[in-house]
Amino acid sequence: MRICYITDGSGVDTQNWLNYFALKGHEIHLISPKVGKGYAEGVQLHPLTSILPKIWPITKYLSGLLWIFQVRRLVDKIKPDIIDVHYITIYGYLAVASGFHPLVLGVWGSDILVDPDQNIFYKFFTRQALRRADRIICVSPELNEEVTKYGISPKLIDIVLIGTDTQEFSPNQKKVNVFENLGISASCPVVISIRSLWPIYDIETLVRAIPLVLKETPEARFIIGGQGEQRSYLEKLAKDLGIFEAIRFPGWIPGDDLPAYLASSEVYVSTSLSDGTSTSLLEAMASGLASVVTDIPANRPWVVDGQNGFLFPEKNHETLAAKIVYLLKNTDLRNKFGQANRQTIQEKAEYRKEMAKVEKIYLGLIAKAGVETLSNNIS
Repeated sequence: MRICYITDGSGVDTQNWLNYFALKGHEIHLISPKVGKGYAEGVQLHPLTSILPKIWPITKYLSGLLWIFQVRRLVDKIKPDIIDVHYITIYGYLAVASGFHPLVLGVWGSDILVDPDQNIFYKFFTRQALRRADRIICVSPELNEEVTKYGISPKLIDIVLIGTDTQEFSPNQKKVNVFENLGISASCPVVISIRSLWPIYDIETLVRAIPLVLKETPEARFIIGGQGEQRSYLEKLAKDLGIFEAIRFPGWIPGDDLPAYLASSEVYVSTSLSDGTSTSLLEAMASGLASVVTDIPANRPWVVDGQNGFLFPEKNHETLAAKIVYLLKNTDLRNKFGQANRQTIQEKAEYRKEMAKVEKIYLGLIAKAGVETLSNNIS
């Protein structure tokens, strides 16, 4: 297959998705305004460009208009068998504007849960993209219902989890002194968060919980990975609260280091206010970690409160702190949760099994398009 993707190319999830097909021998093309590193050798990159000055928010919409012409030209040149778009807003509409079919539209979370309510443009883009897609892939079950609110038949929707490589993310990746380069002793229990430092992930709630945790477990240390617009604010908040020395802000954690970081931690935390199925949560679960995560629809299928982790109300730093402390003080329960999480991912969210579902969807759409083209030519 010759597969063309239109999406933000800087994320690890996108890289893993494209690399799967490239390593299977398919011809892969990525059209994106953001192109990261870590792609397999066979992935061909096509950056979208803008000559406009970066004046927010006008530039964003004008750039989108210019990208329509770039995308059309690139699609005509690539001549793909199928186009797959990840994330509806902007990218979905760019694909729709190309006029190409078959078109698969990936729904990832905030693009259906948050963005359409931001302004009338996003609402319009979302509606148009959903209605013109040949197939829609939701990466989390609860997103299915949101899509049907736009009048989309459930028969056009597939649920495919992003999935986790349980060989790469495993308790076996645990390493002694892995945090030595961060100045964290091997004797210190580590609580880790690896969500981006943007408001939607509400890392502030974790920072505000840390003083309460340290009162009960002063030896605990916290790793807050990721980058984003709130980094300076969060660092200042930590200093104002007098807890900066207990936190490490390493920025993006390299993919080669992440499995060991997770497996060598004691507790995983996500304070996100909105999500699809969270890749980082699944990776933490596969690594055998107990988790404390927000009580939102995306997390409930994975974390059952008191059975394999803890849920806490959004923005409630007191409850978050209490749950973290409880896990740090109860090693047996922590290990029990971690073992249950590992088994859950092996059974329900193995990366290769989920990607095989996507391949089947692609092949079905391409075969159907071929039959329709042949029928039209004959008639």
